[in-house]
Amino acid sequence: MPPHAEAEPTYDANRPALAAESRPRARLVRHGPQALSTVELLSLVLGTGKAGLSPIDLARSLVKEVEARTLIAEYTVSDLRKKRKLSAEQAVTLLAALELGRRVATDAREPRQTISAPQDVCDLLAEEIRNAKREIVFALLLDSKNHVLKVVTVSIGSLNTSVIHPREVFTEAVAISAASIIVAHNHPSGDPTPSAEDRAVSSRLCEAGKLMGIDVLDHIVMGDGNYRSMKQMGYM
Repeated sequence: MPPHAEAEPTYDANRPALAAESRPRARLVRHGPQALSTVELLSLVLGTGKAGLSPIDLARSLVKEVEARTLIAEYTVSDLRKKRKLSAEQAVTLLAALELGRRVATDAREPRQTISAPQDVCDLLAEEIRNAKREIVFALLLDSKNHVLKVVTVSIGSLNTSVIHPREVFTEAVAISAASIIVAHNHPSGDPTPSAEDRAVSSRLCEAGKLMGIDVLDHIVMGDGNYRSMKQMGYM
């Protein structure tokens, strides 16, 4: 959060209000977020000021004193409330906005993972299912070169079952124009042997995929350190 903000007059309760077209919110609507300075963008995130400070002044003080990376890495909601005198809502909103920006920037830098075998799917989801006590169903949305566009959590079930409906599986795939999908879920028991329901679900998903023009490449059941591929087992 470099201090390159435009100069703004010091807050004065008696100063006439800014003309509507010059206010940050109005300028963003009219010209887009790129037209606003860092201070102005931050003032919109904060929403309100505090005693003696307008949102612009409060934003300027944060930009001047603390870098964005420091806020994310070192500050908690409690810190921001105590040290920066922000309200709880301001602190939560600010940290959420900064973390969202960090994740978007990270995703943009990271190359998309390519799925070439069932083990790739298991490796990708290993942390997601580690110590999971319930069945979790994932859909890996892929482009035409099997690059992962997005991983969607379709549903979280009970201790030994999870409802998988084609509608939930394909909604995001259609929205981002995925070429194909791979469905995967875990068995908390540790035994990845597909159940009769797992096989039936795979069949329904394949039929739905054909109708929608989205290939279902595999349905993988993950257990305790191992897996079963429906495709390899001849169920798809």
